[in-house]
Amino acid sequence: MSSSYHPQMDGQTEVINRTSETYLRCFTSTQPHSWIKWLSLAEWWYKTTFHSTSKTTPFQALYGYPPPTLISYIPGTTQV
Repeated sequence: MSSSYHPQMDGQTEVINRTSETYLRCFTSTQPHSWIKWLSLAEWWYKTTFHSTSKTTPFQALYGYPPPTLISYIPGTTQV
């Protein structure tokens, strides 16, 4: 039985959750309650990481072009 209430039943979801948790732990080792500040960066990391099964990044698979560089997501670097 696979459902949104049981992500452990979906192997891919479990891998993504475990990988994201490890990634966030690296950034928040000294302040574990600050993980929410790093969540958007963790999401960007996952969506721009090359996946061998699809031979592309999730971002490029969805939009059809390579993802933007990280610099555009750093606060204070965009000009509005």
